[in-house]
Amino acid sequence: MIRVLVVEDDPVAADAHQMYVERVEGFTVTAVAHTRAAAVRALERTPVDLLLLDLYLPDGHGLGLLRSLRAAGHGADVIAVTSARDLAVVREGVSLGVVQYVLKPFTYPTLRDRLVRYAEFRAAAGEASGQEEVDRALGALRVAHPAALPKGLSGPTLEAVTRVLKESPDGVTAAAAGEGLGISRITARRYLEHLVSVGSAARRPHYGQVGRPELHYRWLASGL
Repeated sequence: MIRVLVVEDDPVAADAHQMYVERVEGFTVTAVAHTRAAAVRALERTPVDLLLLDLYLPDGHGLGLLRSLRAAGHGADVIAVTSARDLAVVREGVSLGVVQYVLKPFTYPTLRDRLVRYAEFRAAAGEASGQEEVDRALGALRVAHPAALPKGLSGPTLEAVTRVLKESPDGVTAAAAGEGLGISRITARRYLEHLVSVGSAARRPHYGQVGRPELHYRWLASGL
């Protein structure tokens, strides 16, 4: 089993990340830490193979934690789970042993893909017969193609709809989401239905006094 330490300051997101990891065969979560200090204590108690690391922690940056771990001799690999998009941060993370980046918001299939690729990379053992085998081992970490969206959906609009949904704890209708984003109700509903299909949102009918029930969409914690 690949032992994972989840480091995430948001308790709801941390629970979702733990659930995601434990749904992937061959992985187990040994501990969850909400701060840099708690992560250090967890590593002192239990060895791990992989950190699922948020970069924005209340008591310091995640890369600061990683630098201190490397200085102390910890060799665990790292998958960064973060909203940070600064490529300078990405480059520094790579130099410190970050093997994958997963940008928030994301769905379970996205993280599952990264974990499966990481497991393939770890499984490579022994001496390589040549350059091709080395390339194949390193290539396991690369994402050959971005996750495909259904035809007619775009990444930026999906991010915008996701943001509206996450900012509406009581749920939102397609009409309200569309109005807030300046898109049609039908377009908004296509994106909301996509989020439902990948397990990031749930829908329920809301019955008013007259007419047909209206669908309300709600963001799920497991869709973080």
